[in-house]
Amino acid sequence: MVGRRVLLLLTTLVLAASPVQSWASKTLVYCTEASPDTFDPALASGTRDASATTLYNRIVEFEPGTTKVRPGLAESWTISEDGLRYTFHLRHGVKFHAIEGFSPSRDFNADDVLFTFDRQGNAANPFHNYANRQYTYFDGMGMPRLVDKWRKLDDYTVELTLKAPHAPMLANLAMDFASVVSKEYADRLIAEKRPLDLATKPVGTGPFQLADYQQDAVIRYRANPDYWRGRAKIDDLVFAITTDASVRLEKLRAGECDVVPYPNPADLEAIKAMPGIKVMQQEGLNVGYLAFNTRQKPFDDPRVRRAIDMAIDKKALVDVVFRGTGKLVRNPLPPTSWAYDRDARDGVFDPEAARQALADAGVRDLHMKIWAMPVQRPYNPNAQRMAEMIQADLKRVGVGAEIVTYEWAEYLARSKPVDRDGAMLFGFTGDNGDPDNFLSVPLGCAGVGATNRANWCFPAFDELIKQAAGIVDPNARAKLYAQAQRIFREQTPWVLIAHSVVSIPMRERVQGYVMDPFDHHDFSTVDIDQ
Repeated sequence: MVGRRVLLLLTTLVLAASPVQSWASKTLVYCTEASPDTFDPALASGTRDASATTLYNRIVEFEPGTTKVRPGLAESWTISEDGLRYTFHLRHGVKFHAIEGFSPSRDFNADDVLFTFDRQGNAANPFHNYANRQYTYFDGMGMPRLVDKWRKLDDYTVELTLKAPHAPMLANLAMDFASVVSKEYADRLIAEKRPLDLATKPVGTGPFQLADYQQDAVIRYRANPDYWRGRAKIDDLVFAITTDASVRLEKLRAGECDVVPYPNPADLEAIKAMPGIKVMQQEGLNVGYLAFNTRQKPFDDPRVRRAIDMAIDKKALVDVVFRGTGKLVRNPLPPTSWAYDRDARDGVFDPEAARQALADAGVRDLHMKIWAMPVQRPYNPNAQRMAEMIQADLKRVGVGAEIVTYEWAEYLARSKPVDRDGAMLFGFTGDNGDPDNFLSVPLGCAGVGATNRANWCFPAFDELIKQAAGIVDPNARAKLYAQAQRIFREQTPWVLIAHSVVSIPMRERVQGYVMDPFDHHDFSTVDIDQ
């Protein structure tokens, strides 16, 4: 895994195509919590991909701060009455980045859109397996099952044909994995036998372009002077990789960071009292959970999964770990979703019933692994502490638990295989606001071995979410999603833990930042007071 990551991200990468301006420039420092595992958004999984909003665009995008789809690289589109054909009219005059060793000879056009999706869906495309990694979201969203074909009508018109109507398709196309890459650049890389540069020396159309990357230390971006929406207000954007939340807080206090994610909940009141600091907050479109590997005995038995669920004191987890920023979970969908099943009852904490249920299932002397994330996320600000509390709860019902963890990129990679040993603390932040995304990506059959960390494929559940996605009427869809949520609760592939309030502290000099429901950080319209 380490070797593969080194292939994907060079330890030191310098891509500046022009000298840095000598005059005083506006620099914003974002203290991020982890290194990226790739600069190719189609390969990213399990975390918000900063490169998608920083380096790239999609043909449709989300209105900042909302789940509403707006024009992106397509300035308009039409949908046929039968819901099967989407015709996108593309923008003229959009420039790709110029980097050392590559200057684009043409503007963005239809060829780039077709290449973007063909490389993910076509095994014969030379970039289909160029990094020896899955296109996790393309597969997890079921795109091979949904899409019949993409077709170029002319240089600035493309047509997408579906195999069956799919209500969330536009929202799907606004997601990170659909970020448009340059076919001309890809062709050059194949000709020069250096395809991995697509992930390490990125070329996009976005508001910033990569200037330098030092693994586990810093990413430097500079404003794209030719950005089609207008040049960013800041000149230099620095991602200072700072894994420890306490260190991020000290850097914020010292003025070394302008924006920081994922503060410790216990620090929030102190942060709000700091002079020159403001804290933006909103209810998150997220869920945190403990995912069983349902392919692993005895966790292939829903009786065992329900017993473990009853043994864990979720209220204590929320009280101790989230410190007022989390809410107990009743469904895999967050309460902010229009399809949330409000008839669901709170979970049960009953250690004695859990002990008896394990005995009734024929399980004795059970030992298991609990995987704890090494980084903070909105849906879990302290996975190690949570794992320790779960370990203590399980001990009370006679279940031994070993806590394991890995470096973040390795954690993500090791957690996918269907033979993973252990239940993992993880979570999901919505990608497009549609309930289909929340239920199909982390729980659908198409995501097994990839985005579905429980490796849970339950045909009745899967059929309901497929059926719902093919219906336009939201009320009819909501009824099907309610049935799916009831099946989830009966089967318990996850121990549901919390939905959270997301907090982002920043210096008061930061102006124009908009919180994103999908946990993206878009600095394209942000300014700073010098």
